[in-house]
Amino acid sequence: MTAWRLRRYASLDSTSNLCLTLAEAGEPAHLAVLADRQTAPRGSRGRSWTTLPGNLALSVLLRPPCPPSCAGQWALLAAVALAEGLEAAGAPALRVKWPNDVLLDGRKLAGILLDSAVQGDRLAYLVIGFGANLAEAPDLPGVTKLPQPLPAATAADAVLHRIDHWAAVALDRGFAPIRRAWLDRGPASGAGLRLRLPEGQVLGTFSGLSETGALLLQSEGRVRAFATGDVLLGA
Repeated sequence: MTAWRLRRYASLDSTSNLCLTLAEAGEPAHLAVLADRQTAPRGSRGRSWTTLPGNLALSVLLRPPCPPSCAGQWALLAAVALAEGLEAAGAPALRVKWPNDVLLDGRKLAGILLDSAVQGDRLAYLVIGFGANLAEAPDLPGVTKLPQPLPAATAADAVLHRIDHWAAVALDRGFAPIRRAWLDRGPASGAGLRLRLPEGQVLGTFSGLSETGALLLQSEGRVRAFATGDVLLGA
């Protein structure tokens, strides 16, 4: 297994920002950055993300030898690795929401932020940021925390182990095993979903994932594939 170079900080503006700076400077893959506190964390799609005391703020730098189109598949890989890692560290059974949220009892426990850069016809790097409510949760609807807190360092070690596992699987066997692992934790077939897009919402029922990781929804009498969007549970 890969030896991760873990750097831990009492406080950073953002673990992902530091990873991005180091990536641009040529830092090799398998760097992990863990912070006890973030002063300016980022969420997906430009949203803010709150890092409360005791929670997980972890980012990793990877340089997978794959084309830019595979970046979304690594977001799904990250969600599976995060769910498995948290469970291995002591969390209850967890589910996933497309593309990269982790749920506890139907409420958001953790989220993932993916940044990437392209060099020619391949990815130059991926920076994957993980935030999980291990001890505290912000007062927001649909958000939760673990029933019993986990130490951030313990959770980080377990998540890094599962990233290592699934990265090796991806490079050796492709996306199919990751797709299956994600579907095992995803919505039930036929579950009602709302997908929020810039131009509005699409209502439908979950029909799985495409071979490339796109969300499949049965909507308007046909199965439609979506490569981006925000899923809202319950149609």
